[in-house]
Amino acid sequence: MLMIRAIVRPEKTDAILAALMDAGFPAVTKYSVAGRGKQRGIKIGDITYDEIPKTMLMSVVGDEDKDFVIQTIMDTARTDEKGAFGDGKIFVSEVEEVYTISSGLKEVSTPDEEVAA
Repeated sequence: MLMIRAIVRPEKTDAILAALMDAGFPAVTKYSVAGRGKQRGIKIGDITYDEIPKTMLMSVVGDEDKDFVIQTIMDTARTDEKGAFGDGKIFVSEVEEVYTISSGLKEVSTPDEEVAA
């Protein structure tokens, strides 16, 4: 299992969530974040905005779905064909265990198991 965290422009969030839902990946956690990338914020006139509002989308998927989910997010989040500064980042990390609170069930990530969504 892999956790995919995508930090994206807030105005792209609904389109990304719809694309993931249509692709069969409805389980997503969404929250508002603020930060800056290499461009160090935005300067408009004499005012510098160090922290830019973004949305973080977080989803756990099976290893075999990683490339498809990442491509779906990138295609939907990109500003235009070439993209632009501030379109966001995607981070991928391993998930060792998952616990379902209501049932108490534990899932362990192994290469031979299929992941329950």
